[in-house]
Amino acid sequence: MALLEINALEKHFRTPEGNLQNVLNIDSFSLDAEEQMALKGQSGSGKTTFLHLIAGIISPDSGTIQLDGHPLHALSESHRDRLRASTIGYIFQTFNLLQGFTCLENVCLGMMFGSGLDKKKAAALLGEVGLGNYLQHRPSQLSVGQQQRVAIARALANQPKLVLADEPTGNLDPELAQDAMQLIRRLCDESGAALLLVSHDTELLGQFEHCRDLKDINIPQKETEA
Repeated sequence: MALLEINALEKHFRTPEGNLQNVLNIDSFSLDAEEQMALKGQSGSGKTTFLHLIAGIISPDSGTIQLDGHPLHALSESHRDRLRASTIGYIFQTFNLLQGFTCLENVCLGMMFGSGLDKKKAAALLGEVGLGNYLQHRPSQLSVGQQQRVAIARALANQPKLVLADEPTGNLDPELAQDAMQLIRRLCDESGAALLLVSHDTELLGQFEHCRDLKDINIPQKETEA
């Protein structure tokens, strides 16, 4: 059964010259519950915009996005926020950890927008990613690889049905990247979450049974004058 269904999706941005640039023009796309899929896309291909649309962070100019049976495209901003908090876990390329808060607090803050604060569960998740002894450390006191693990724990904190990962290993060396990817996939598998990952890393993409090229589903049009 499809967890995510997209049809006739379009998104434009205005260029510095004032013209409209079509960034995404996707006829159809779907992702089943518990499916793990990778999308290949180079820098500037619209892959981050695509994830932001699925997460409801930005709205499409046209088209439909059905997420877990909800018409995301038709919801108010507040309803989209609530649906995102309860249904989606997002692993950002730059981690987006709050520097003034501890590892435990970063995960707990993510919970407060979804299922509710559960410090024991947050601590257990950090233990799952190998950071059980770092609960009170702040991001600046961690290595890049450890910060990524905090971001992974935060993304899984609300037991989401869908995890979105935007170049999740882009800031890691090859060995750490391999470890992080295995961790993400294992935790998604154990929790029953679907995974949609976007990356330009061919070695990473090759690990996925289901891998598509964004340019095969996205046919952006040329910019037009305003």
